[in-house]
Amino acid sequence: MNEGDGSMLFRESETIELKEVVVDEIKKEIIAFANCDGGKLYIGVQDDGTVVGVDDPDGVSLQISNMVRDAIKPDVTMFVHYKTIEENGKDIVAVDIQRGTDRPYYLAKKGMRPEGVYVRQGYSSVPATDTAIRRMIKETDGDRFEAMRSLNQELTFEAAKKEFDLRNVEFGPQQMRTLKLVDQDNLYSNLGLLLSDQCVHTIKVAVFQGTDQTVFKDRREFSGSLLRQMNEVYDFIDFRNQTRATIEKLLRIDVRDYPEIAVREALLNLLVHRDYSFSASALISIYADRIEFVSIGGLMPGIDLEDIMVGISVCRNQDLANVFYRLHLIEAYGTGMGKIMKAYEGMVEKPVIETTKNAFKIILPNINAKYEKGAESVLPAEPSAHTPVGTPLSAGEEKVLEYARTHGAVTRNEVMGLLEVSISTAARVLKKLVKSNLLKQNGKGRGTNYIPL
Repeated sequence: MNEGDGSMLFRESETIELKEVVVDEIKKEIIAFANCDGGKLYIGVQDDGTVVGVDDPDGVSLQISNMVRDAIKPDVTMFVHYKTIEENGKDIVAVDIQRGTDRPYYLAKKGMRPEGVYVRQGYSSVPATDTAIRRMIKETDGDRFEAMRSLNQELTFEAAKKEFDLRNVEFGPQQMRTLKLVDQDNLYSNLGLLLSDQCVHTIKVAVFQGTDQTVFKDRREFSGSLLRQMNEVYDFIDFRNQTRATIEKLLRIDVRDYPEIAVREALLNLLVHRDYSFSASALISIYADRIEFVSIGGLMPGIDLEDIMVGISVCRNQDLANVFYRLHLIEAYGTGMGKIMKAYEGMVEKPVIETTKNAFKIILPNINAKYEKGAESVLPAEPSAHTPVGTPLSAGEEKVLEYARTHGAVTRNEVMGLLEVSISTAARVLKKLVKSNLLKQNGKGRGTNYIPL
C-alpha cells in the first residue's frame, strides 16, 4: 500500500484498521496499537476498503486528538500522528499510532484491568489478559536508570527553569512530579539529576583540521544540565557551520555546510537516546568534511538499524524524551532520523548511521566539502555571522570572535588576556578580523572596542 501514489488499496490487517466515521471504539484500537507494535487507522474508508472520505479532515483529527487526550492513560499523545491524504478526490484522515513506551495504555474510566487494556490480536483489538498486563508493566518499569533514585539529592534547576520559562511551560513542584524528576517519596530521580545543574554526564566536542584526528584545532567539554549542554553544544557547532555561496542558473544560493535541522536532530538524538548508566562522555567530532555524533549505548534489544531508518524507535530514556516532547524540542518518537535524511534530500552525500553493541554514531557529511577543492561554481559568500572571508581563522581568532559575539564587543586588552599574548599580537588579531569583515572598529583611542558584524 503506497500513500500518495493515487492507487491506494485499503485492507484491514494486524496493523491497519478502517473506519467510515469516528466512533467511540476508535479509542480501543489506538490503545491496542500503542500496546503492541503500532499501526494505522484510516477514517473515511469502509470495512471493505471503499473510500467514502470525510468532509472536515481537520475537525476529525481534532476530535480524535481530544478523545485520545481525555480518555487514554498514561498520556499517549506523543505516539499519535495525524495526516490528511487524498484518495479518488476524497479526503481521508490517516492516524499513525506508534508503540508506546509507557505500556500498558488503558481506558481511563476502566483502569488497568482487562476491560480497560486492549491488545491487537489478528485483525481485531481485544481485552488483554492479566498476565499480558503484568508483563507490560514489567517491560515498562524494569530497572531503568532514569527512574532510579539519584544518589545526589542536593540538586538545583536554574538552567532547566530558564528553558521551561523560555518555552512557556510550567516548572513547579507539581510538574516535577508529573514529569518524574521527583518520585512518590519526594526524592529526586536520576532524571532529576540529568536535568539539574549538578548533572555529572558531559559532552566532549573536538574540532580537527582536515579529515582525520592528526591536528586539533579546538576542544571543549560541556557540562551541567542536559538542557544547558544542548544549547551550548548547538551554538558551538552552529558557530562553525559556515555558509558558502554557489551559482545555479544565474541564481546565487547560500548553502550552509550542514543543514541546521540535521545538526539539531542529531544532537537531540545523542541526548535523548544515550545510555546514562555509563559515565563515559558522549563525543562530537568536527572534521573538514563531516561531523560525527557518538552516543554511548547501542540499539535497544529487539531493534536493528533498518527499524530505526523506517521510524520505529524504542526509547531508552522515555521520561527524558517526554520532557523534551513537553518542551517542543522533539515532535514524537522515531521522527528524528527521517528529518535528518530529508535534510540531505537531493544531495550526493548522505548521512551515515553506524552502530556497535555499546555506541550509536551519526555522521553528517559537509555539503560544501566538495567545493573546498576549488570547484569553479563557488563564489566567496557575502560576510555573515558564519562566513569568514579570506584566509581561514586560527583557533585563537575564532576564540576572539566567539567572545565578541557572546559579549557584544571585545577590546584589545580583553584579547591580550583571552589569548595570553602581547599588545602587538592582540592588535594584529583584531586587524585581521576587521579586514575579514567579521568585526568592526567602534570608537577611538582608549574607548575603542570591536563589535561583531
